[in-house]
Amino acid sequence: MVKSNSLLKKLVYVTGIITMISIISYVIFNLFVYSVPPEDDFEYYQKMHKNYIIYSPKIPEKLDFAGEAMPIDRYDVYRNFDYEILKITYWHSETILYIKRKAAFFKVVEPILKKNGIPDDFKYLMVNESGMVNVTSPAKAKGYWQFMKKTAKEYGLEVNDEVDERYNLVKSTEAACQYLLDSYRVFKNWTLVAASYNAGRDRIKKELLRQKVNSFYDLRLVRETSRYIYRIVALKTILSNPRDYGFNIREKDCYTFPKVKELKVDTTINDLINFAIDNNTTYKTLKELNPWLISDNLPNSSGKVYYIKIPKK
Repeated sequence: MVKSNSLLKKLVYVTGIITMISIISYVIFNLFVYSVPPEDDFEYYQKMHKNYIIYSPKIPEKLDFAGEAMPIDRYDVYRNFDYEILKITYWHSETILYIKRKAAFFKVVEPILKKNGIPDDFKYLMVNESGMVNVTSPAKAKGYWQFMKKTAKEYGLEVNDEVDERYNLVKSTEAACQYLLDSYRVFKNWTLVAASYNAGRDRIKKELLRQKVNSFYDLRLVRETSRYIYRIVALKTILSNPRDYGFNIREKDCYTFPKVKELKVDTTINDLINFAIDNNTTYKTLKELNPWLISDNLPNSSGKVYYIKIPKK
């Protein structure tokens, strides 16, 4: 009876080992079969996994915003910048999306900034504000440049129940340029202009006077504004040299805007669904290409000229 029990235990043990080996072999086989990328991309992914190392991001010896030096040799400035570049470097999904979007968006934004005499670095302010997505903030700021409704109207953007030009990349960038130029007339300093875009001109003016300083880097501000310039410069640093921070995004991985043609419209459109169909596209595509059209119709009693994008065949 003792021998029989011993034999049974050995049999159970061996069976268990065999079962475990079978399960592990099955898992490894499936992992290999279903995880190997297509042959033409295999070397790319193999290199990516091989070189994936966690490290403290590189801090350049010299940094600036819009040509104005960031005093990175100061311990507080170094620490604050290090915090932001660390956060952005290791928020992989979001930063990869920024890299994928930037080519398409910067191609539109850069010439508008240049035409208006705004430093090129302000394109990274837009990235910081919205991530190049038409988002709405908790405070109801909207669009790529995050305009509040009142400010948007003051700078010539149409905002009503049918049209919201805060969602128009070209027009909102033009409006942002005028806002930034007005701020520069106040501060004569682009870093303070950028900080005031977040906190408001009056708040920055008040704090400069109250704290008796004249530099952003000497101001004590609420946390969101205190981080603002550091985050913009960190975005500039990484998006300018993504490979230096481990982001090996190929050109073919990046996004582009679709080819479009513009229809000049100066009359009322009663039904955008039928308008889309009449122009050989879909309502969904029409809305994606023209996010500033926020209703199903476009009243136009004043005869204002609009340019509506449709796919170019």
